[in-house]
Amino acid sequence: MVDLMLIKEDIKNTADVISSVLNVDVTIVDQNLIRIAGTGKYANKIGEKISLYSAFKNSLDTGESFIIENPREDKICKMCKDKNQCKEFAEVCCPIELEEKIYGVIGLIAFTQEQSDNIKNNKSQLMSFLTKMADLISSKIKVENKSYEIKIQAKRLEMLLNNMDKAVVSTDVYGNIDKYNDKFKNIFKLDDKIDKNNIFDILKFINKNEIKTVEKRYKSTSFTYKKNYYTLRGIYNTNKIIIDGDIKGYVFDFIDNSSAIENFNEITGTNYNIGFNNIIGDSLSMENVKNEARVASKTSSTVLITGESGTGKELFARAIHNNSSRCKHSFIAINCAAIPDNLLESELFGYEEGAFTGAKKGGKVGKFELANRGTIFLDEIGDMSIHLQGKLLRVLQEREVEKIGGKINIQVDVRIIAATNRDLEKMVEKGEFREDLYYRLNVIPIYIPPLRDRKEDIVLLVDNIIKDYSKKLNKNINEIEEDAIRKILDYPWPGNVRQLQNVIEYSINMSDSATIKYENLPQKIIKKNKKFKYDMNDDITTLKEVEKQEIIKALHKFKDYKKDKERACEALGISRATLYRKMKEYEIK
Repeated sequence: MVDLMLIKEDIKNTADVISSVLNVDVTIVDQNLIRIAGTGKYANKIGEKISLYSAFKNSLDTGESFIIENPREDKICKMCKDKNQCKEFAEVCCPIELEEKIYGVIGLIAFTQEQSDNIKNNKSQLMSFLTKMADLISSKIKVENKSYEIKIQAKRLEMLLNNMDKAVVSTDVYGNIDKYNDKFKNIFKLDDKIDKNNIFDILKFINKNEIKTVEKRYKSTSFTYKKNYYTLRGIYNTNKIIIDGDIKGYVFDFIDNSSAIENFNEITGTNYNIGFNNIIGDSLSMENVKNEARVASKTSSTVLITGESGTGKELFARAIHNNSSRCKHSFIAINCAAIPDNLLESELFGYEEGAFTGAKKGGKVGKFELANRGTIFLDEIGDMSIHLQGKLLRVLQEREVEKIGGKINIQVDVRIIAATNRDLEKMVEKGEFREDLYYRLNVIPIYIPPLRDRKEDIVLLVDNIIKDYSKKLNKNINEIEEDAIRKILDYPWPGNVRQLQNVIEYSINMSDSATIKYENLPQKIIKKNKKFKYDMNDDITTLKEVEKQEIIKALHKFKDYKKDKERACEALGISRATLYRKMKEYEIK
């Protein structure tokens, strides 16, 4: 909404006209009782705020016009604090109203008897004239309000355009530019003033004859733009502006491949925000692996993670990425064994429009491009075909990608982390895996030991898995009984952590109490008996000696842990009090 200050020059002119016609002093105030214009005695008082107990305030509040013929005696004047000092002979107030809103008041003040008589003798003509003057000011306000709204709408449109992810430009039917956002100017490296320039002259890849013949209202096309040493690739969309069946212009929007990749990175970058602290396991072997991975994360060299299925190779890959300088960019994971060979090539490297039957309009951005400045994780690399191994080797050597059907190689800055549960060295010997690619991948080798070789991590893993799955399955389970944990420790875990998760999830579902019991475990785990071997010629050791030796072994095994005694108790299956009693009995220090 506009106030009178924005049209104060018009109001001043109106006050001067009224004063010259009626030969009285004129003052005009706004809705805040600030004097906007004044003549005669009030000419030097513009900007002052008048009293809340004045006649102007009354006219503002009531929206009524009135004439005060007897100042100091009129009922309106009784509240005025300055009535005893008042030198007025008469006063007239006429509100300035527009659409039921009062914007201000026109006031006439007579300081002589002659001026007062002139007002009293021409009441009807005077009020009619003032009403017309108030309407004149109201019409000025209306025009200014409309102009103000147009300015706001224009500013909103400008901000809306500039906050779009895409570059946008609109033209008339001949291609003359009328509106565009900053991104359009920036991505095409254009000068500041391009209004009225022709879009077909600036962006020669847009074919104006083709656009006119396109039947669809909307068309998407890939483009390549070059300016000096600058090259931009992307996709543009043509939107026809159609009114009453006639084309009145076009709106073009553009998205460059870099922006598409950045948007993808933003979406995927927040997922799986895993660090080394999230990888459960504090055994010596796992601490060594974590330390190796931390060192690897500070470089850009290729990493090859090996280990049995279910050991957590992708967790380590994500932790390496999130601990690296590339963490703000994308982590793209792809399973080479899960995608057919003919599709894997297009997934990894992308393709151009029309590269093969069924290729998408505008082509496809490959995973290597999406991972630009970030990390690509190639899981099950041992299952990649020899043909694709050759293309992958080129990416590693040249740091560039060739799309299927493409004519230009695309430079990429990607850190590769590969993983496999297969023996690549044996595959190389058999000719199933390229030797040169193997050495390119195996720059920083990281081996994750199987769960059976780090059983000291199992109790910690079980505790965390119980917490996690209890929450997911909405069950109140917080512990596992000793017989069950002993059976779990006795199992060889060929499926490693993934199998352990499966077993605990099953047990939580089968449990009807707050504790996972022995009988809640899957039958496969329960029936698995550990083979006990002994020699008939060996001497018999007393139970006390066996107990003493096992306690010493447990204390020694967990001595470097923060809660060494608790770990020893868990492994031995005894309480803390029993442990201390046995240590005292056997004089173990």
